[in-house]
Amino acid sequence: MSNKPKNRTTVDIYGQAYVIMGSESPSHIRHVASLVDDKMREISSKNPNLDASKLAVLTAVNAVNDYLRMKDQLDRLQTELLKEKD
Repeated sequence: MSNKPKNRTTVDIYGQAYVIMGSESPSHIRHVASLVDDKMREISSKNPNLDASKLAVLTAVNAVNDYLRMKDQLDRLQTELLKEKD
């Protein structure tokens, strides 16, 4: 386990307060929470009848989809960079 101290930060996501503990800075934790809140509000505006649980799952699916697309793009760019070095 990491010896880094854990920061305890209270954030608001979609009207609910959460205490997030992590080794990242409080400003980073607040930024991440803000992005999650923004995405939940965006999805909710397009699907106003979703309950909070379904909204949270759709937000997570969207976030993981974005992550995988960026990871694939990074992998492709790293492969291209290696080919250029050869």
